Amino acid sequence: MPSDDLFDEIASDLAPRGATVGAMFGKRALKAHGKAFACLKADLLAFRLGDGTPAHAEALALPVAELFDPSGKHRPFKDWVAIPVAHAHAWPHYAATALDSLAN
Repeated sequence: MPSDDLFDEIASDLAPRGATVGAMFGKRALKAHGKAFACLKADLLAFRLGDGTPAHAEALALPVAELFDPSGKHRPFKDWVAIPVAHAHAWPHYAATALDSLAN
């Protein structure tokens, strides 16, 4: 399934919890409470998991996952982890986790 379709499916699943589709740096993003918690960049979906949290460490341990660098200028966001489409099965879990972290 294409990344955009997977993103739409996650957005639909999280809509009852207050998630909306918006934009972040010109890319499709999921937002809640006025804050972005996921951002789609090509075949990567990045999640705001919080540096130092167990979810952040777990996501970074996935093969080819990396800190999210939306500009591509080697200035990654320390709280965000970009997970490639090869691990799309994990995207819903991390999207829900990132949404939950906004409430904290």
